[in-house]
Amino acid sequence: MLDTLITSRTRIKLLLKFFLNPDNAAYLRGLEAEFNESTHGIRMELNRLEEANMITSRQDGKKKIFQVNREHPLYSDINSMVRKFTGLDYIVEHITKKLGNLQAVYLAGDLVNGMDTDVIDLVLVGEVDEEYLVNLVEKSKSIINRDIRYLVENNYEVINSTMPMMLLWKKDE
Repeated sequence: MLDTLITSRTRIKLLLKFFLNPDNAAYLRGLEAEFNESTHGIRMELNRLEEANMITSRQDGKKKIFQVNREHPLYSDINSMVRKFTGLDYIVEHITKKLGNLQAVYLAGDLVNGMDTDVIDLVLVGEVDEEYLVNLVEKSKSIINRDIRYLVENNYEVINSTMPMMLLWKKDE
């Protein structure tokens, strides 16, 4: 879907990097290594996004660090598009709300860092019917065309805090 609207693969990678997880920050050489692309193409796309005020930059020594501008009027719309592209919106809508006593869902793995991957890693916090979860995951995999791996924990304190994670969904109190 997103690749039909946006023909620049570099721009799609940058949108995933910055709009999927707004806490992500990066500099040009780091993006070059992560994307395995030339700095020229990445710099051009960064400049376009910065000129449109969709990302901001700051100096850190000699490095120019880029991060999403959460105040941009299109931020929530682009974030929603990126979540749809990765299948995260489907997971939140069709898995989390049907699992019973689920307290929270965290995204882990490469997607947290904004790297497009065929695998979605989830940490589910709460009590779930594992058999039902397996069925939901199997159905979802064919719809979003990504593999889904998950870890179920009874409480958040058990989770390794060194693992980068992003809150996807939390039960309303």
